Amino acid sequence: NQDNPLETDVVIIDEMSMVDIYLMNALLKAIAVGTRLILVGDVNQLPSVGPGNVLKDIIDSECFQVVRLTKIFRQALESDIIKNAHLINEGRQIELGNKSQDFFCLKRYDVQQILGVMVLLIRDKLPKFVNARPYDIQVLTPMRKGELGVERLNPVLQHYLNPPSPDKKEREFHQGVIREGDKVMQIRNNYDKEVFNGDIGIIESVDLQNRTLKVNFDQHVVEYESSELDELVHAYATTIHKAQGSEYPIVVMPVLMN
Repeated sequence: NQDNPLETDVVIIDEMSMVDIYLMNALLKAIAVGTRLILVGDVNQLPSVGPGNVLKDIIDSECFQVVRLTKIFRQALESDIIKNAHLINEGRQIELGNKSQDFFCLKRYDVQQILGVMVLLIRDKLPKFVNARPYDIQVLTPMRKGELGVERLNPVLQHYLNPPSPDKKEREFHQGVIREGDKVMQIRNNYDKEVFNGDIGIIESVDLQNRTLKVNFDQHVVEYESSELDELVHAYATTIHKAQGSEYPIVVMPVLMN
């Protein structure tokens, strides 16, 4: 803010749709006259967790120069993910037929059936479909709580995808049990360890004697003391908000009306 100014020529803000009015207010107070501010974001992504719809309102004001990127690089142009994304942005019904190569809707109406289908897809069916590991498949859910929220899904998926084994050491932590082979996410920036909020890794080893464990973040192995385990959460399932800006070979999204 004004007490801690940014003395620079250019400031670039990425993932701007996630910035709320309080953060934007502090940022603008920190920028000196003559500094150029470049905002990069997608107004069709989820709005910020905090109040305000800052990026969309700035664009709608028509007071600033706007550049729109229109070429899709993450999927092929014929992708049904792209087609349905455009339909959603236009407020139209998406196509739910299962003739697509990359967008499927499997209708189940019972929570236990949904959980069973998810495990079957992640563990047995989908890895062969795209030549991926179950670890690479990400479950995204709108809610933290509820029958299909993050807090319910993670222990269920852990049980089926990385069950207890005499060959795997485990220990208690704030989310229950953490064991070797578990998929985890770093939830705050740790510059000393060079791991950052949203980084996903796998538990490589648990040292019960020294009360430490090691996490492999894409070949970057990080050791955690017991006092640092609150920086980790299970990541078999995560919220859509938390996943914003990430990429996965396959996403499974459970949606239930009640």
